[in-house]
Amino acid sequence: MKVYPSSSIRNVAIAAHGGTGKTSLTEALLYNTGATKRLGRVDEGNTVTDYLPEEIKRKVTTNSSLAVAEWEDHKINLLDTPGYSDFFGDVVGALRVVDSLLVVVSAVAGVEVQTEVVWEEADKRQLSRIAYINKMDRENANFHKAVDSMREQLSGHIVPVQLPMGAAESFTGVIDILNLKAFTYDNGSEQEAPVPAEYADEVASLREALVEAAAEGDDELLMKYLDGEELSPTEIRAGLKKAVAAGKVIPVLCGSALKNMAVKPVLDYIVNYLPSPVDTAGKDAATLEQEKLAALVFKTIADPYVGKLSMFRVYSGVLKSDSTVYNVNRESEEKIGQLFSLQGKNQLPVTEMKPGDIGAIAKLQVTTTGDTLTSKAAPVRLEGIDFPEPTLPVAIKPKSKGDEDKLSNALARLLEEDPTLRLSKNTETRETILTGIGESHLDITLERLQRKFGVEVEMSTPTVPYRETIRAAVNHIEGKHKKQTGGHGQYGHVFIDMAPLPEQEFEFTESIFGGAVPRQYIPAVEKGIREAMQEGILAGYPVTNIKVNLADGSYHPVDSSEMAFKVAAGLAFRKAVEQAKPVLLEPIMNVEITVPEQFMGDIMGDLNSRRGRILGMEPQGKNQVIRAQVPLAEMYRYAINLKSITQARGHFKMDFAQYEEVPASIAEKIIQQTRTKKEA
Repeated sequence: MKVYPSSSIRNVAIAAHGGTGKTSLTEALLYNTGATKRLGRVDEGNTVTDYLPEEIKRKVTTNSSLAVAEWEDHKINLLDTPGYSDFFGDVVGALRVVDSLLVVVSAVAGVEVQTEVVWEEADKRQLSRIAYINKMDRENANFHKAVDSMREQLSGHIVPVQLPMGAAESFTGVIDILNLKAFTYDNGSEQEAPVPAEYADEVASLREALVEAAAEGDDELLMKYLDGEELSPTEIRAGLKKAVAAGKVIPVLCGSALKNMAVKPVLDYIVNYLPSPVDTAGKDAATLEQEKLAALVFKTIADPYVGKLSMFRVYSGVLKSDSTVYNVNRESEEKIGQLFSLQGKNQLPVTEMKPGDIGAIAKLQVTTTGDTLTSKAAPVRLEGIDFPEPTLPVAIKPKSKGDEDKLSNALARLLEEDPTLRLSKNTETRETILTGIGESHLDITLERLQRKFGVEVEMSTPTVPYRETIRAAVNHIEGKHKKQTGGHGQYGHVFIDMAPLPEQEFEFTESIFGGAVPRQYIPAVEKGIREAMQEGILAGYPVTNIKVNLADGSYHPVDSSEMAFKVAAGLAFRKAVEQAKPVLLEPIMNVEITVPEQFMGDIMGDLNSRRGRILGMEPQGKNQVIRAQVPLAEMYRYAINLKSITQARGHFKMDFAQYEEVPASIAEKIIQQTRTKKEA
């Protein structure tokens, strides 16, 4: 593939709610530019950007994929992104490196939840946008209703630049409002025609709105427009380009991606109205090329056969094949081999990449997602990527016992590939915890583990790391270990006092008088108690928040030993806990939930049902932030419930607050379940 200058590059993410036809539109755009020879279909599993087995099987995009199209001597880097909330991390990564966004809206359903979420993310990044109302050929398609839903639910000045002729079965083509031309489609072929008379009034009205929107993009044009002067088509185009680049106006096109109807105009709008990397940088191409190299890795693909593939965008300088760069995040040099443009899974070799271009490099040694590749002589560090935090944990273990090491290595590769996964080891429950965004995210992760690395995994709800403590003080509790064998016997004898210690996990003291327990055995007593604390008497959970004092004891000059005193201490400890009103403790989490205001009542009711305590709430834009404390046992599946209650509009984060006593009725069930499990 040839090397394109920065001014001739367009970086566009295609995003929206799942099922709107993003991948079908990507496929049609590639086909119309000649990048592909046939129009792939999602249902047939032969599209360029949905190439992973999991995507083909489910017929949904789970992974942002790069495809390159050449149109009117421009290079268009298209990033087809997932439309479901479980894979939003890939959308965030893509939006970090593009200059503009192509939002797809269904003519049948209008704006849906994930479209709103993506739009808000684009607002934060101040991205230029165009919209495409897809599925005009479907039953119940309604262009005007879809546009109205955009105006009601999305920010910005939504301006149709096309008008469909007919809908559903009668959809025959579109009217270009700016140029006052009609285009009809028959089996993919396009025919220009005059604007039908029945649309004349509506087209005139829409054109007036379009001219007004274009005038708002340029102060001189606005003055001219307000003075009643007519703007030329060239002036309208120039004003519209400025307004779109500034994010003031969002042009709306329409058609049917699946039937390849009215797709070429999208390419024209991308090239003519969306900004180039030069426009967004505010510097000319020559200046950008002369600056020091700065490229951001925004996605990593781990393949057990090909190795690691790192996708990046160049922001300044020129990145060349067979060169050496410096990873400023890892403070390490990296050897660059062959650079590629990507066509889905296919690699197109290039010699170099100018500022603004997006591509891939294979087999980087230390580089991961979010790292900056730069020059060691004058390093530049780009802003990283703020991926969403995962909140749905599961406990995992390999189905085959011999696969522990294999699982560990495979998970390390997947974590490198997916920044929205977290892996941790709970030392108390001895479980490996994998945390993801949602159920589908975790299911597909485990499918990839099996497909890529041959490791089958069992998944379960994590065990709550309960603890035990006491609520009363007890004194002079005896522990005696006496055993007589053929040679030396074993003799250890202690009396301990025990009391609650709310502010500390454990404190050990001694008040031995007259050498009742020799000094050399006192550390063994403490060790015996610490070991006994690992397994409480109620349900075998660790004991915490206690103070133990070694008060008295006795010894045998021959048979006493460290081991004997350690055993005696453990016996005394268990007796003391039994008499000191033992109780079960559970971890309580600080939870912060961000939801649209209309869901507040449902969220509060749900938190109450989870034994939650509401601490407060405050507005945040059009959302409300609720702060609460909730038992961890009630939060393991909360990510799924929150998605259901808020139609995937809410999100939350939590961290550990403290341990608190479990209510007696619930504690009884937990103790019974734990004992039954151990017996089994």
